[in-house]
Amino acid sequence: MSYDDKRVAFLVGPEGIEQAELTEPWKAVTEAGATAKLISKESGSVQAFNHLTPADKFSVDVTLGDASADDFDMLVLPGGVANGDQVRTFPDAVELVKGFASAGKPIAVICHGGWVLIEAGVVDGRTLTSWPSLQTDYRNGGATWVDEEVVVDPGAFTIVSSRKPDDLPAFNRELLAALQ
Repeated sequence: MSYDDKRVAFLVGPEGIEQAELTEPWKAVTEAGATAKLISKESGSVQAFNHLTPADKFSVDVTLGDASADDFDMLVLPGGVANGDQVRTFPDAVELVKGFASAGKPIAVICHGGWVLIEAGVVDGRTLTSWPSLQTDYRNGGATWVDEEVVVDPGAFTIVSSRKPDDLPAFNRELLAALQ
């Protein structure tokens, strides 16, 4: 399978991104031949973390105001508590998620990245997994939450979800399958 014509958006907040949950899926996508773009609220760079310890900074490719689901084939939502909490408060991020969902394009989400899915109202009737502390939020949003390494819910648009960095090999495998 060639991914050379595929474009994948990675949506993050300004800080608090769980670094492995950004870099490992990014590596999987780009090594498969797809183009990855980092989207955030403002231009410049974002600060990733290894749990609570600051890690690397990454350059933003596209600001939220300039991002459109029309320009991409898939959306990836990395985790990190602060990251997930910030992203759900950005109206443009919520609209971008709604754009991917309404266009039927796949969304891959890990750990705390799913808060913006709940905010966008796109989890009702879906089955997902996440970091366990989000299970009540998902259920309140109408989703079925399960504690599994990776869940693929095909629905009106595919949602690939995982719980934590240990799940990244399975997450990346299913993310690439959904990108086909």
